[in-house]
Amino acid sequence: MSELRHDPVSKRWVIIATERSRRPSDYVLAPESPPREGTFCPFCPGAEDKTPPEITAVRPGGAPNGPGWELRVIPNKYPALMIEGDLERRAVGIYDRMRGIGAHEVVVESPVHGQHLADMATAQIEKLLILCQERLRDLRRDPRFKYVLIFKNHGPLAGATLDHPHTQLIATPVTPRAISVELESAWNHYHVKERCIYCDMLAQELDSGERIVSLDEHFVALAPYASRFPFETTLIPRRHLHSFADEPRSNLQALARCLKDYMVRLKTVLRDPPYNFVFHTAPNTETLVRRRNYWDTLPVDFHWHIEVLPRLTKVAGFEWGTGFYVNPTAPEEAAAFLRDARV
Repeated sequence: MSELRHDPVSKRWVIIATERSRRPSDYVLAPESPPREGTFCPFCPGAEDKTPPEITAVRPGGAPNGPGWELRVIPNKYPALMIEGDLERRAVGIYDRMRGIGAHEVVVESPVHGQHLADMATAQIEKLLILCQERLRDLRRDPRFKYVLIFKNHGPLAGATLDHPHTQLIATPVTPRAISVELESAWNHYHVKERCIYCDMLAQELDSGERIVSLDEHFVALAPYASRFPFETTLIPRRHLHSFADEPRSNLQALARCLKDYMVRLKTVLRDPPYNFVFHTAPNTETLVRRRNYWDTLPVDFHWHIEVLPRLTKVAGFEWGTGFYVNPTAPEEAAAFLRDARV
């Protein structure tokens, strides 16, 4: 019998449709057409002049904006938000508007075209995480930006337009609604119990163990109790920190191992599905302090984490009309399949 589950952080209801229970082999996606031989890729080595000038790079050799790099950060050629200008925020009757100011950057993860995170060396993933953290810290220095989202689209069904492995960062002048809801839930929980809601949830999941995919002394990969999508997974640090920007550099190797381990499991169980991953981190606390000059606005009760969302089901009219999600694979089953994968 189906059951409804509530997420106390996002305030979402999810239907776990157990009568539709589906195994990994039931998610048969049409194979994506391989790129034609000789298809041009602007992210491949030798095509650096076809992208905007790089912001930074991990480069053991070679000149800037040329070959010899391991990872590159470049402005998005077609940005969602433009970095130049002032916000010019104003009212339009009952409405509000501002200019589309922000930043949109691309981190090219590897010189190898089509390489999957699961197939990268842990050291390469660690370099990717270090670079993302550095860009997050740098973008937070701009007082116009209230939030910086780090995300990845893998596969056309997840929104990727290029096969070359890349992650993106978008800085926005407002805090996204999804983050605002999580912040409010975290604050309300802390106000009543003087504890982090994520730490409480993590303690319960570790005690139960049925939704744990993997863990080490620093990070845990788990299937959320109210998972929206089949095989949805959260990667969360065991030590409380409100921002990925503050995660010690010494822990990023462990995070790289956790992320690679999960990606290998996902690729093994679901045969390389399309997916998105998104970092949920605290808003730009430096901007809050600089603008308001009081410390009680800092979201110290937040707990940063990564959501990985395989795109195996479609969001249709019921979901759009109600805000509910229908998940045909219980998170306990999904966690077991991933946990038992031979990696």
